[in-house]
Amino acid sequence: MIRVPTPPPSLVTPGGIAFSDSEKAEALADSLDTQFQPVTDPSVPAVIEMVDVALSSYFWNHASERKLSNPDEVHEAMKGIEVSKASGPNGIPKRALKLLPQGAVFLLAQLFNAVLRTHHFPQVWKYTRLISILKPGKDPALHSSYRRISLLDMIGKIFEKIVLARILHAVSERGLIRDEQFEFRPRHSTSLQLARLVEIIRNFGEKRPPAQFSST
Repeated sequence: MIRVPTPPPSLVTPGGIAFSDSEKAEALADSLDTQFQPVTDPSVPAVIEMVDVALSSYFWNHASERKLSNPDEVHEAMKGIEVSKASGPNGIPKRALKLLPQGAVFLLAQLFNAVLRTHHFPQVWKYTRLISILKPGKDPALHSSYRRISLLDMIGKIFEKIVLARILHAVSERGLIRDEQFEFRPRHSTSLQLARLVEIIRNFGEKRPPAQFSST
């Protein structure tokens, strides 16, 4: 017995009903465009200015600071690849990347070094494969019932992991991250942050002076 997949339902959009795949894709793209707008007015101009100054200083003095990659660093970045996840726009299976021979890893290191030397992040690594997934219990006919997942090029993500590891190491050495910062930090889970919050509340209650009541 051959199981025929159920075709996705039509979508109800502000401009009418979308029936074809291209109409549905356009409707979902319009929905994303209305939800996500570029930030034109930074909320903290002083921070933006500080980052701009730091970047300008780096670009003028990068020759003495440049650190190139190597196959060992690439291997370390590739350890965290989850082979069960879908691949990005280039269609290269993640399992294939994890099984690359040493020669291919060496070529990847050379590619990443070219990016570091030229300060050019390839445009193709910025493209995403967008997948819409129906939210549990939601009406499949409404475009707002779908959540989106963006799948980036995996080779570009490996390079980003290498850069992120270097950034985290540098800011940690220089003490640039506040102790209260837990997000995007290794060994700083939500549970630890909640435990810290409970401890602060408990200490505040113990140090609080007793309430004074008037007899009148």
